[in-house]
Amino acid sequence: MRWSFRPVADSEMDEQDSTIHQRLRAPRTAAVAGIVFSLLLVTSYLLVWISIPANLATHPSHVIIHSTTVSVALNLLPFAGIAFLWFMAVVRKRLGALEDQFFATVFLGSGLLYITMVFTSGAVASGLLRVLINAPEILTQTGTYALGRAQFYQTMNVYGIKMAGVFMFSTSTILRRTRIIPRWIAFLGYGLGAVLVLTIGYIQWVPLVFPLWVFLISVAILLENPSRTCQ
Repeated sequence: MRWSFRPVADSEMDEQDSTIHQRLRAPRTAAVAGIVFSLLLVTSYLLVWISIPANLATHPSHVIIHSTTVSVALNLLPFAGIAFLWFMAVVRKRLGALEDQFFATVFLGSGLLYITMVFTSGAVASGLLRVLINAPEILTQTGTYALGRAQFYQTMNVYGIKMAGVFMFSTSTILRRTRIIPRWIAFLGYGLGAVLVLTIGYIQWVPLVFPLWVFLISVAILLENPSRTCQ
């Protein structure tokens, strides 16, 4: 009789060890993805800011001169988006049985909309840059350049930022419930999310709030005591 029960016990122990390993690994994976996303997006923002003045009336020739730097910045956006999707997936997996349908819907919806805004803005800017390099007179004489640049800023820094704020609200709630980060970071997310949602007009430094907050919670997850994630 003893030998008949040992395979079951061993199987249960292996399953428990596998579950514990996955729960330990999931927050760390989310942290790495969050850090990669933050670094890539901040780098992209900074490269654009040092290359193109915020004034929409700036002559397109200034953009042509710095076209290589701008191109590098835009090419970083798809990789930042991939890392962000990975970050979302791992955070949702960490939530597991604690998932709330309401917050899960807001979490996924706002995150996907944010990435959509980022990719759309990057596609618009890349198209403008390509045409500007090869046939600048088409954009400058028809006013398409000014229109396209305004669309880029509106999509990225208005609509995208609002979705980032909503994502911060839902993510802060999820992280506060799972307790994989200190509570003060979650509450900081509520405050910064409110800033993004309520911001009216364009403020140059505001887009940095979201990636820096993701970087903060990612570092907090990496530094967190592993035993807490198994509670």
